[in-house]
Amino acid sequence: MLDRIDRLMRLLAGFLAILGGLALIAVILTTVTSVTGRALLWIGLGPIRGDFELVELGTGFAVFAFLPWVQINRGHASVEILTMHMGGRINRFIDMVADLLMLAIALLLTWKHWDGTLDKLAYGETTFIIQYPIWWAYASGLIGAIGFVLVSFWCVVLSARALVTGQDQAHGEIVH
Repeated sequence: MLDRIDRLMRLLAGFLAILGGLALIAVILTTVTSVTGRALLWIGLGPIRGDFELVELGTGFAVFAFLPWVQINRGHASVEILTMHMGGRINRFIDMVADLLMLAIALLLTWKHWDGTLDKLAYGETTFIIQYPIWWAYASGLIGAIGFVLVSFWCVVLSARALVTGQDQAHGEIVH
């Protein structure tokens, strides 16, 4: 059962990371096309209308889409000067505390992001140039934020299991 949930969480994190990567590719293509259009004004081309608004939307989505992948693979920055000299039980306890704190951060980010999405939806604000509703950008980021909460919760479960069983958990190529 736990193996199936683990596979599902890794699939979710991977799927969101791929979507984030595709969003960044779209941002890159938009930027290159817009800059090329500006450089070729003399032959009748021009920039993409609202290019910076599209870049903001895609980049915001990508940042949130990558968070679950980083969390499930323990890719967040860490300083191990002290912990590399401590025993396995202490490190498993530290992992548990870190995962609980990350879950708290994920919940807070998602909650406030949800509030912001509802606020932008109610206000009806749109972007200046292409006039798409700003809540769309917020809602797209919310997808990754919810994934971040789910994956962070799963990491707490994995850390708790490691603490109770005394077995280190493997995350990608790193063993904690």
